[in-house]
Amino acid sequence: MYCPKCAKHTDHEVERVRKRKASELKAGQRRFRRVTSGFGGFPRPRYEGREKPTKRVAIRYRCVTCKVAITSPTQRAKKFELVEMEH
Repeated sequence: MYCPKCAKHTDHEVERVRKRKASELKAGQRRFRRVTSGFGGFPRPRYEGREKPTKRVAIRYRCVTCKVAITSPTQRAKKFELVEMEH
């Protein structure tokens, strides 16, 4: 794969991007905590539909030589697995 820092094609390690815990200090989370505190209930309709058949999968490619990570746009997939390959 092409590495923009090395400016050539190099080997890359592939990893799945996991969602990290949301920060309690972000403006949206502060607003959500303020609105939901006390009486009044939930600020927007709760989602009660079915679960989607596919999930969005984000993939991160890390250059083996310079360790710079490139995240590709998310793809939808029913099943995602990383398989060890020999080359």
